[in-house]
Amino acid sequence: MKLRIAGIVDDSIVDGEGYRFTVFTQGCPHHCEGCHNPETWDPQGGRIEDTDKLLSEILQNPLLQGVTFSGGEPFAQAAPLAELAKKIHSHGLDIWSYTGYTYEKLCSSDDPAVHALLDELDVLVDGPFVLSQKDLTLEFRGSKNQRVIDMNATRKEGRIVLKYND
Repeated sequence: MKLRIAGIVDDSIVDGEGYRFTVFTQGCPHHCEGCHNPETWDPQGGRIEDTDKLLSEILQNPLLQGVTFSGGEPFAQAAPLAELAKKIHSHGLDIWSYTGYTYEKLCSSDDPAVHALLDELDVLVDGPFVLSQKDLTLEFRGSKNQRVIDMNATRKEGRIVLKYND
């Protein structure tokens, strides 16, 4: 499948736990004030990438713990990311995703691709960046309203389980 991306970072240690490959999706409806990646907002910007090519790049690095979807808004391209995530998981890597939506909003979506992507995630960092709640001491997020959700525990327990309780 095809995916519109702004770029990649093949050796990140700031976009989730461990050594990660980060895919920055292109296109974001949120336009958060103080956004770290405003160049990703334009849904027609960036470049088109084949998900199998991305997978091949990811698998070239045996040191990776996982892959992070950032943006942009990953859930704006849920179908190709869900497919890519499923393939990544089959190689034993974990998947983190950032989103400007809340988990509750995503769960109420009518789009099956949104649910397919949620089903593949190990961790979801949810909520828009809120400049007035910016806090540089937070683990893997920029503002206090955002949550780092342990998706495996959340699915198992049937309630939101946070990975970090600051």
